[in-house]
Amino acid sequence: MGNRTEATEFILLGITNDPELQGPLFVLFTLIYFSNMTGNLGLMVLILWDSRLHTPMYFFLGHLSLVDVCYSSAVTPTVLAGLLLGTTVLSRSACAAQMFCFAAFATAENFLLALMAYDRYVAVCQPLHYTTIMTRSVCAALTIVCYVGGFLNASIHTGDTFSLSFCNSNTVHHFFCDVPAVMILSCSNKRVSEMVLVYAASLVICSALLVILVSYTFIFATILKMRSTAGYQKALSTCVSHFTAVSIFYGTLIFMYLQPSSSHSMDTDKVVSVFYTIVIPMLNPVVYSLRNKEVKGAFRKVIAKAKLPLCL
Repeated sequence: MGNRTEATEFILLGITNDPELQGPLFVLFTLIYFSNMTGNLGLMVLILWDSRLHTPMYFFLGHLSLVDVCYSSAVTPTVLAGLLLGTTVLSRSACAAQMFCFAAFATAENFLLALMAYDRYVAVCQPLHYTTIMTRSVCAALTIVCYVGGFLNASIHTGDTFSLSFCNSNTVHHFFCDVPAVMILSCSNKRVSEMVLVYAASLVICSALLVILVSYTFIFATILKMRSTAGYQKALSTCVSHFTAVSIFYGTLIFMYLQPSSSHSMDTDKVVSVFYTIVIPMLNPVVYSLRNKEVKGAFRKVIAKAKLPLCL
């Protein structure tokens, strides 16, 4: 066997190499990213500013917005650079850092969605005990567990991927350093690494999905027993919105990570990845918050106070 040179950098091919599409896509993703930052950061400020929103549900929503900002920011600037430059070159350490940050915060979001479902279960099914169960210390502890789980999962995937040798090609057929896209380039035996990816992702995704499904099974059972039509419609509307976001998020994650890297089509993966890396973080403030009367009320108070000096 001849000498093999280990890759020290990775070339990201980006979303498309068609010059006619790169300009419009750059404008589109810039607008989406701006909406994402505005919506999520604005929601975080509202939750901190308005004391009426200092409840467990909005505490978790605030952290969901923080996670959305972090994992979207780990990817979107690279996407925009790729659309401007055609290809993006990342060092091995930069690629590993991007992979770690994305995996950590995406996993934290996965756990936060499950935590929010449990919070709604307690609120709907055990309303009299809600304040004693979901105390500040409990909420803080559960949120810390979400972040710790995210960083632990990211450490496993990033360490496992970059323990492999990359001597055949350093061209990543993706717009960011995602685990399957980088792993498929390795010239090492990837069987164990693929098993680690599939089993670890299965454990993370399925455990959170189990909590969500069990929580909403009890929630729907309680809703069906409600005699108040208004309460029934309000609770059902909240559940439908949550399930819409959960379906998109988990559907794309399952498609991406619960199959061997050899089964992946990179072009298909790019399209699917756009949803959970760029689009979903923008949609979450709308799905979870902007339809909520309390958030709208807090926003109106901010606008009213901002106009007050002008009137004076």
